Amino acid sequence: MDTRLYKSIEFLIIFILLPVSFAINYSVRIKMGIGLLGFLYIVYVLLKVEKKVFKIAPNLKWQKFWKLTIFKLVIIAVLTTLFVWLTDSTLLFNVLLNKPKLWVFILFIYSFFSVYPQEIIYRTFFFERYKGLFKKEALFVFVNAVIFALGHIFFKNSLVIILTFFGGLLFAITYNRTQSTVLVSIEHAVYGCWLFTVGMGDMLGFPA
Repeated sequence: MDTRLYKSIEFLIIFILLPVSFAINYSVRIKMGIGLLGFLYIVYVLLKVEKKVFKIAPNLKWQKFWKLTIFKLVIIAVLTTLFVWLTDSTLLFNVLLNKPKLWVFILFIYSFFSVYPQEIIYRTFFFERYKGLFKKEALFVFVNAVIFALGHIFFKNSLVIILTFFGGLLFAITYNRTQSTVLVSIEHAVYGCWLFTVGMGDMLGFPA
């Protein structure tokens, strides 16, 4: 389970073959079953094989984390607001203004039941398991962003792939710096919630 060959095959199955297979048309129930089994396997490996102990990263300066996150959020907010306004202004803050209860509900569900599992898979598991397979840290972070984008290929939307690639870069850099699943999940949730709020939710699979 710890050999280089085993990890390479494991990486190929979990992060390439499975995401690509989810883009193929077959039973959603089967896809959910495969996804659940995959997630349980990842949690098992993290806890029993890698002996991972989840922590918030107590030595991190929270003020610095929030300053960086808000700085990046401002840039993202400006760019995405302009994008929605120029492409379809009717979507701009549509759910927030017209369905505020749905907006609150979706943000809660997304933050706790989508973001956190994604970060366990794509950051915590990936970094703990495969860092030894890469000699250069920059390449390792880049590959993480690529497979995170590939994980969204089932949307069959090129803009989603681009957004998730750049998002993957940001999240990989944050995790690499903090080694905290909680902090990178907070950052992921902040940016994802903003995209839903500004009017890009339909494109990213949010109910609207």
